Amino acid sequence: MQKGAENIEFTEITPQADIAADRHGARAKCLQRLVRMDLPLPRTVALSFDAVRRIAQGTLPDVAALMSVFGAAPLVSVRPSSENQDWGGPASILNIGMNDSRHAALCATHGETAANALYLRFIQAYAVHVARLDPDMFEPEAPSRDALRAALDAYAEETDDPFPQDPGRQLLEVLRSMARAWEGTTARLLRQAKGAPAEAGLGMLVQAMVLGVGPGESGSGVIQFVDSVTGQRRIVGRYLSQSQGRDAISAREGALFLTRDPRGAALEDRCPDLVARLRRYGDTCRLNLREEMRIDFTIEAGRLWVLDALRVPRSARGAVRMAVMLADEGIIPREEALCRIEPRAVSELLHSQVDPTGPRHVIAHGIAASPGAATGRLVFGSAAAQASAARGEPCILVRRETTPEDIRGMHAAAGVMTERGGMTSHAAVIARGLGVPCVVGISDMRLNRRDGVLITAGGHKLHEGDIVTLDGTSGQVLLGPVKMLEPALDDAFQALMGWAEAACDIGVRANADTPADAQTARRFGAEGIGLCRTEHMFFEADRLTVMHEMIFADRAQDRASVLARLLPMQRADFKRLFEIMQGLPVCIRLFDPPLHEFLPQSREGVRDLAEALGMPVSDVQRRVQALSEFNPMLGMRGVRLGITIPEIYDMQARAIFEATIEASRQGDPVVPEIMIPLVSAMREVELVKTRIDSLAAAVRTERGVDFDYRLGVMVETPRAALRAGDIVQHAAFLSFGTNDLTQMTYGLSRDDAGRFMGSYVKQGVFAEDPFHILDAEGVGELLRIGAERGREARPGVTLSICGEHGGNAESIAFCRAAGFDYVSCSPFRVPVARLAAAQLALGEQVHADRAGPDGQPLAFRS
Repeated sequence: MQKGAENIEFTEITPQADIAADRHGARAKCLQRLVRMDLPLPRTVALSFDAVRRIAQGTLPDVAALMSVFGAAPLVSVRPSSENQDWGGPASILNIGMNDSRHAALCATHGETAANALYLRFIQAYAVHVARLDPDMFEPEAPSRDALRAALDAYAEETDDPFPQDPGRQLLEVLRSMARAWEGTTARLLRQAKGAPAEAGLGMLVQAMVLGVGPGESGSGVIQFVDSVTGQRRIVGRYLSQSQGRDAISAREGALFLTRDPRGAALEDRCPDLVARLRRYGDTCRLNLREEMRIDFTIEAGRLWVLDALRVPRSARGAVRMAVMLADEGIIPREEALCRIEPRAVSELLHSQVDPTGPRHVIAHGIAASPGAATGRLVFGSAAAQASAARGEPCILVRRETTPEDIRGMHAAAGVMTERGGMTSHAAVIARGLGVPCVVGISDMRLNRRDGVLITAGGHKLHEGDIVTLDGTSGQVLLGPVKMLEPALDDAFQALMGWAEAACDIGVRANADTPADAQTARRFGAEGIGLCRTEHMFFEADRLTVMHEMIFADRAQDRASVLARLLPMQRADFKRLFEIMQGLPVCIRLFDPPLHEFLPQSREGVRDLAEALGMPVSDVQRRVQALSEFNPMLGMRGVRLGITIPEIYDMQARAIFEATIEASRQGDPVVPEIMIPLVSAMREVELVKTRIDSLAAAVRTERGVDFDYRLGVMVETPRAALRAGDIVQHAAFLSFGTNDLTQMTYGLSRDDAGRFMGSYVKQGVFAEDPFHILDAEGVGELLRIGAERGREARPGVTLSICGEHGGNAESIAFCRAAGFDYVSCSPFRVPVARLAAAQLALGEQVHADRAGPDGQPLAFRS
């Protein structure tokens, strides 16, 4: 044992060795499995998390004993082995043990070029990653005696010491450097950003070098048997003669295809037997590791070695197809295939995406509010977006923040980006419902509409008509067009969703406001509509005019007369929804927003409205001012508006009942669900229920047809949750609107919270943005209280949530535990919610009982 060394244990990787992913890392465990499968691996030694931690703290391992495992004068590499391959680790160091004497010996056996290449590579890696010298001084270059001498001289000049010649010292310094790098602040923050716990451990592997350079066929390569992006079965990879590591992947010239390919020379042409063996190794890994693996291999003088095998990196569409193929081949059960897919990743399959293999020029960042990607010309207003759509030109709508007046522009746009807002801002909610890519809260962007220019933090000045690509999945704005991937609603996706539906034990409905939304919901397998926001139907041009006339009517009978013109339009809307859903439940929320949202705020808009109504501008301005409120979201909206101006709810209820009769004649019986918004007191429900029941009786008499309906309440005020036991006496269902309930519980504006929420989460004030992830402690307690008191007073009451949280796995877990009947979310989040619910229903057994080659929740055969 060397002087100062302590007993730091290391374990040679053999079939029987005590190697565990949670002690030595995923890479170490995977290598042991490769050894058990009789794959040709070089001798390897594993250091545990504890050993590496002690090395970082200054304890010296007995490197002489460690090196002795590899025989006399060995060359070795050191590779990191974290518990999860996605957490990364320090760079691998190859050719440890190279020195002047070994270089001379290799010149005799392998040739001077090969010896120079091995020594030079080690000096460069050691200088940059161990001695921490300037990388610019040790740029990779063609191996030669001059390059080698220059590197040795540069090292000596920068460190005032000659390059270390003792292999033991070299190994010790590499181990110490890698251990300390893992414990450093930068590495800690990087791995935490990838989901690793702060105190995650690192194992290290010391492996005998297979040189890949020298006489005969020698080189290195990487092979995988599926496409990372599509998941389709095909051999992917490269091989480079006289190389090490992953040089073949980065090589600009000289790299060979692996199998015969019309594009160029292939390894299979030179060494067909070796490629056939690689194919067999791929099959062996897939069957025994029960996963698609990427194999790092090296050929030394015609002999094939496997150095490593890692889980194939994959896109969301690739992950789905790989999981489904493995299940179809009987390698894994369908339940495990379901649990291998991250629910949020499924949303990527439903939209176009930026191709991850292509270049991207990022000019702005924001909050990824609605997934998918779109390329189009910038427009700075809704009218311009509609004009662009009419010309057949895709456009990206840019606003400081959107309002209900922008809905038609959002319908017309290929994507939406806003300077302000958060995950539940108006733009985010509407875009998700439309399935339109959206990035909000782009704080490093400034929109100057007067000059018609968009200025980014990097100084880019963009004008209307300039082309950008919006990536709503990553929250990035890219300059110009980029390569895109089309939606992947293929057979693999359909199979996965079918399995999820069979496993799901909680209902999943969609929030759908239009026939197009309802069609999307049906296509994605929604079990009904959990929220139809009827106010979105009033912003079409012809209807908006009628709404203006109603707002300016002074008497109840005048308002009713005007609203009678909207009645056939609403009836047609509801009838179409009932027809599309074919007997599935449809929950229609009565009119909710304050009336001022339907009135223009600009001077030009007021003048146009005055002209349309034939009124003086001053009269219109007075009415706009009279309807304005200090805090309209807490003002006269929802049930308060319905009680104060009951003609609106009367018209809507009649439209629902008449549509029910007509749709039931032509198809399955319809039992509409009518939901009263923003309730705070039982008396509010009584007043609305009395009028609706009266209207139902009148329609039954007029039409001579009986029908049924259910009346319920949208619980979105804290008081409604607390008084649910009273309110439920007049309600067949309680649907919790978690957007407003979160807003009122926190006293936070959901449109403005994005300005500071990132800082709050970073500093630990909130664990997560409560508008993005349901606050199970605060808002969740109100949900539990409301559910318990509602069920106690009316055991058969239906419970659900219909806010934006409905599509989150965390929210679904909460709802299942609280005994809710269903969740409702945007149509494009229905598959996400269903997969999350299926995984919860299947339980954690797959994750707990099985460990994968990279620490992922997979099962393995011994």
